[in-house]
Amino acid sequence: MSRYARQITLRQVGDAGQARLRAAHVLVVGAGALGVPVLQYLAGAGVGAITLIDGDTVAESNLHRQPLYGMKDIGSPKVQAAAEAVAALNPEVSVTAQCAWLTPANATALVEHADVVLDCADTFAVSFTLSDIALAAKKPLVSASALGLSGYVGGFCATAPSLRAVFPDLPQSAATCATAGVLGPVVATMGAVQAQMALAVLLRMAPSPLGQMMVWDAANWRMSGFRFDAAPEPASPARFIAASQIAPSDLVIDLRSEAPAPFRDTALHLSTDALPELALPPDGARVVLACRTGLRAHHAATALRHRWDGDIALVALPDC
Repeated sequence: MSRYARQITLRQVGDAGQARLRAAHVLVVGAGALGVPVLQYLAGAGVGAITLIDGDTVAESNLHRQPLYGMKDIGSPKVQAAAEAVAALNPEVSVTAQCAWLTPANATALVEHADVVLDCADTFAVSFTLSDIALAAKKPLVSASALGLSGYVGGFCATAPSLRAVFPDLPQSAATCATAGVLGPVVATMGAVQAQMALAVLLRMAPSPLGQMMVWDAANWRMSGFRFDAAPEPASPARFIAASQIAPSDLVIDLRSEAPAPFRDTALHLSTDALPELALPPDGARVVLACRTGLRAHHAATALRHRWDGDIALVALPDC
């Protein structure tokens, strides 16, 4: 009996749908708790080619929510361990593993060659970078986030609005799994829904998951959802760039009060409170705002936009 017999039996799949899955190329950004179920279910379904990018290594603290990995994998690059696990699960699936972090410098080429992009990184800068690039390239993006006992999954871009359209207002600060905690099944549920949305896009199921948001509240045993097909795109958003893409003429401002010095010699080291007094550059110049996650830079850009209509870019510095 065929490996895929049970899904080929579905009228939404059939032989033609299975052929589409076999010919598909999916970009998976992140091999952590969201990426693990995504990889397992995409590989199980017979998606032909997966490009996986993640710069992290396996740690023992990952194992409670990333069961694709075992004790033997601790210290190994996640993409290497994940590629080996996928090969053992389904040798018909080709995995191209890149042990690197996704940045605005490498994201465009990766998105360009994918049929569907899955954002499993669960970081503000990566999510908005992928959304901006996918929107411009008209590529479908399935993005998810999980924290504590809740999470969401949405289908963005291509025929649907972007992540920015759905989240125009962001919190001043954001917790992480390290600070707020998370249960494994919560994040696994979000990753499984991501995989389902990706398969639905590839199989051209109707209604499309693009323009659909799913929200899971495990504390109250409630799953809800809504369509956002008509959400308007924000005007002139500040976009992320990589540190390597900073130009010599840019006015660079490092907003990290926790850092002893700016991340480059030519950068100003200012707090967000000092920005209202900042002397603005001449027309045609660009202001680059940098912080650890990009969230402070985003809010600073929003405030700066009220008194300056020039070009503003954001840089996230997670490793600095």
